[in-house]
Amino acid sequence: MLAALFLIAPVLSACDAPPAGPAPLSVQADTLNTEWAVEWWLPRHKQKLKDKDKQKVDLIVLGDSITHGWEGEGEAVWDEYFAPRNGFNLGFGGDRTENVLWRLDNGAVDGLSPKLVILMIGTNNTGHRMDSVEDTVAGINAILKKLKQKLPATDILLLGIFPRGATPDDPARLRNQQINRRLKANAVNRKWQRKHANVHYRDIGSIFVGDDGVISETIMPDLLHLSPEGYRLWAEVIEADVARIMAD
Repeated sequence: MLAALFLIAPVLSACDAPPAGPAPLSVQADTLNTEWAVEWWLPRHKQKLKDKDKQKVDLIVLGDSITHGWEGEGEAVWDEYFAPRNGFNLGFGGDRTENVLWRLDNGAVDGLSPKLVILMIGTNNTGHRMDSVEDTVAGINAILKKLKQKLPATDILLLGIFPRGATPDDPARLRNQQINRRLKANAVNRKWQRKHANVHYRDIGSIFVGDDGVISETIMPDLLHLSPEGYRLWAEVIEADVARIMAD
């Protein structure tokens, strides 16, 4: 299954959905026919291609629906923290690692030279189909490699996958924690550091979880997506990193 992650997806036509990636064939077929993907995913991608050429972009946030939410529940916090830094939102609901790779291969950041990309991706790999730790980490590393190719002068703030689920033993949360441990181990590995010298790793997930391991619904109403309070916590905890990296 790991090898399938690196297959090149076909160019999408107006009636196509985003690539399904390394799922079993039956799951691929279901995903390729997902109505929400046909209705808004590709139009959003096309609109973002137009938008990026109309504004100055010094900061990109890249990820799934949690990042997409900076345009919804997180909008006020975005206007305070990221809009003044010429931020550009490339979060797409439902995205897994392979969907981000497809977008990068199809113009998402072409022509840009931001100072910083904030990347957080992977919870849909675990939550949707419980991909293995190895496959999800490989997907994240492939995104980092692609970003280095596309944006060689850009720093990347790689965030650990946020916690999810009602309790500490939620299967998807446990899988996310395993992935984050692997990402942390990579980040302190000298060989990995040489390959990804511009990548800064942080796991900020603890700010969303109480001492008992329970996630407050005032922070994550559905135990996955953030409330306005959750977005403020996110922005505040990475502010020092963002300011330092973008000042260099």
